[in-house]
Amino acid sequence: MKITDILMLLGGLALFLYGMQMMSNGLETAAGNKMKAVLESLTSNRFKGVLAGAVITAVIQSSSATTVMTVGFVNSGLMTLKQAVWVIMGANIGTTITGQLIALDMGAIAPLIAFAGVACIMFVKNEKIRHISEIFAGLGILFIGMGMMGDSMVPLRESEVFLGFMTNFKNPLIGILVGAAFTAVIQSSSASVGILQALAGTGMIPLSGAVYILFGQNIGTCITAVLASFGTKVNAKRTTIIHLMFNIIGTAVFTLICMATPFVSWMEMLAPGNPIAQIANTHTVFNIVTTLLLLPFGNLMAAIATKMLPGRREEESAVKRLEYIKPLDHVYPVGHSVLVLSQIEQEVTRMLSLTRENVKRSFEAVAERDVRILKEVEEQEEYIDYLNGEISRHIVKLMATEMKTEDSQNINGYYMIISNIERIGDHAMNIGEYAKDLDKWNTSFSEAALEEIKDMKKTCLKALDDIDFQDPSRSREILELSAKSEQRIDDMKEEYLKRQMKRMQKSTCEAQAGILYSELLTDFERIGDHVLNIAEVYQKMA
Repeated sequence: MKITDILMLLGGLALFLYGMQMMSNGLETAAGNKMKAVLESLTSNRFKGVLAGAVITAVIQSSSATTVMTVGFVNSGLMTLKQAVWVIMGANIGTTITGQLIALDMGAIAPLIAFAGVACIMFVKNEKIRHISEIFAGLGILFIGMGMMGDSMVPLRESEVFLGFMTNFKNPLIGILVGAAFTAVIQSSSASVGILQALAGTGMIPLSGAVYILFGQNIGTCITAVLASFGTKVNAKRTTIIHLMFNIIGTAVFTLICMATPFVSWMEMLAPGNPIAQIANTHTVFNIVTTLLLLPFGNLMAAIATKMLPGRREEESAVKRLEYIKPLDHVYPVGHSVLVLSQIEQEVTRMLSLTRENVKRSFEAVAERDVRILKEVEEQEEYIDYLNGEISRHIVKLMATEMKTEDSQNINGYYMIISNIERIGDHAMNIGEYAKDLDKWNTSFSEAALEEIKDMKKTCLKALDDIDFQDPSRSREILELSAKSEQRIDDMKEEYLKRQMKRMQKSTCEAQAGILYSELLTDFERIGDHVLNIAEVYQKMA
């Protein structure tokens, strides 16, 4: 094999991988956040879950990406462990579509497909058409890379050393280990299967040896999900165990089938003289049969994963940490924007929930003049400030990455939202600190003022409860509710201020308490303003 052949092999591999990534990114961008919606809505039973996993993976051309998204959704609480089992099974079926595409003999027109796609990307202004063109450009480049790899390996037919090495793959264990290791390195079973198809297309490796490499590739693809589970909750880690279990069981079953039956001959008969199609068909049969075999035992697999990795109480400790946002630097890029938006949404919802609790406690602290409640408020306020800083830093990093305009706008929107949530937390802290002032000056509010404070608490909590980031279709309704709450708060402030002035004139309220009450009303009003700000930003994001 000459140096020019090696360079052609590397160049072909580069084009193949780049074409696959380009096609995957185009498909993902064209599909948008519908992937998330499909995963969330089609997991009510095992059959829908398998279908969801298969469809999503067929769209984005990567079981690794689907599994990583699933790990992220389980970690953020959007999906249960049992639902994840079905999605993973479906993902293994959907990933076989790449091999079937490669099996199509499109080498002759591949340059034309690539040229047409690139031309549209360069000269067409419509964003949606450009994304679709990216899919075709990637597909064409993928086939050009396949052709280059196949041509570069033709001289190896005359190498006795290489041919001898290929025959070793008839040993099941060696083939499985090689397939698993290679796929773990490049983190894509679709890509490694495509490379195996290119090698088989030269006639240097028979299907009898290629099948074991193929089985190992299904195990190796789990490495991406394993990496994605680092630093996640225990349920997310269990999801990766289920993924490994699925492929290891499938590999064990099919290895025995290949050794005990003429399975390889059957696959060869399905596509005589076409080793590329034979590998694609074997890959499809492997994943469909394994799914059908394990489908009745999905809940058992979830139970086994739970036994293997039991939960630990210390994971629920009160140590300050981001609960849902996890670093994605090492994760397969497809599905990245969907997952980060989901993580940010969950973390912002958590921050809002903590702030809502602090508003409630602050009103209770000042009404009961209880500095012990104030201490809890102070501790929670520190946590809210921590979340504001960490989420902000994460969002700033994301702003520097490439993503759809819509996703970028949503991320910017969350940045503005957490700023308003943090300000609500500050005003809650101000309200709580009035309890310390009342205790210090040994004064208290009148009974009438205390009743008004109860109404203020109730109104604030209602306004905060109306904010819900789970359903963008309700954004207009949420804005209307928030506008009504803000107006009600303004009206209450004016009315209560008038009442307070009358009480002070009648000397039914002490002067120092009256000053604190006026300041409390100002904080009360500001909370309403920030709630309305949040609703307005969210409505623009939807």
